[in-house]
Amino acid sequence: MTELKAFIRQARQRGDLVIVRIKKIDESARMPEYSHKGDSGMDLFANENAVIKPGERKLVGTGIKIAMPLGLEAQVRPKSGLAIKSGITVLNTPGTIDSGYRGEIKVIIVNLGDKDFVVEKGKKIAQMVFVRVEYPELEVVEELDETKRNENGFGSTGLE
Repeated sequence: MTELKAFIRQARQRGDLVIVRIKKIDESARMPEYSHKGDSGMDLFANENAVIKPGERKLVGTGIKIAMPLGLEAQVRPKSGLAIKSGITVLNTPGTIDSGYRGEIKVIIVNLGDKDFVVEKGKKIAQMVFVRVEYPELEVVEELDETKRNENGFGSTGLE
């Protein structure tokens, strides 16, 4: 992680580092963190214990709040390891955290597996990816340009 810290330090010196402020609402909450060099997602950790039965969904708190500048979105996404090992995923994926939201980050977890899933405080439950948001000007027109695909939608490229 020293390479990541050096990258952040250099970005700060250039003045192009985006700052996201974070507040723990429970002192024992774990801060989001990158697990590996080059990860795009920061791990989010449960701040409570829960049992999620097969087919059930629960809202699980992380014990943190964030403040991002306008033009940034945080997306909450599933962890692939939880998905393959336990059938655990995140509903409303990706979950959007808007720049104006200041509440606790919570994760909607669903158990698609066949066994109870035990959520333990301090364990990874999801990941958070920060993404730039564009705010385009919408222009009403009479016609749109034609493309090869045009209006062909679902399944237009074939299913095999």
